[in-house]
Amino acid sequence: MFTHDAEEALTWGAELVNTMPGTLPGDGSPDTLTSVEDLAAFFAGRPWTGRFDRDEAELAAVRELRPQLRRYWESDESEVVALVNAMLAEAGAVPRLVDHDGIGWHIHATPLEAPLAERMAVEFAFAMVDVVRADGLDRLRVCEGEDCDDVIVDLSKNRSRRYCDGGCAARAHTAAYRARKAARA
Repeated sequence: MFTHDAEEALTWGAELVNTMPGTLPGDGSPDTLTSVEDLAAFFAGRPWTGRFDRDEAELAAVRELRPQLRRYWESDESEVVALVNAMLAEAGAVPRLVDHDGIGWHIHATPLEAPLAERMAVEFAFAMVDVVRADGLDRLRVCEGEDCDDVIVDLSKNRSRRYCDGGCAARAHTAAYRARKAARA
């Protein structure tokens, strides 16, 4: 439904947003991006190329990016378009096609020496271009689990994903089963 690199950016974007502490009453999920080591672990295994400073300033910049990305899940189409355009303009993004690491042609729009948070923001903004053009904003959702405000990207064919990866689906199914069982008793 989206390009490979867009799906990757949407996925890691949701994962990055979900490193923030929970905001709902009863959601005690902690901040899981508090150290340079946490950032290095998040960075590991991702298809990113370029500069990675592994210092406190970089950590702070990536942490500041999280609420900016969260806004994409909370905005309507016109707001998303404004967010994309602002993010791309702020970074001075200049798109170019590249082919490396066997993943095929894709777009880079910042130099490899640009700061990590800037490259992340631009890569995510380009993924959102695909989402808007495909009329796919409904694929960005907030988990329907009770006391959970994690964000998800529904990449399923039938647009049926409702829960995050944090066990909310299992808890909801268990609660529904117990309610049905109690109703029969």
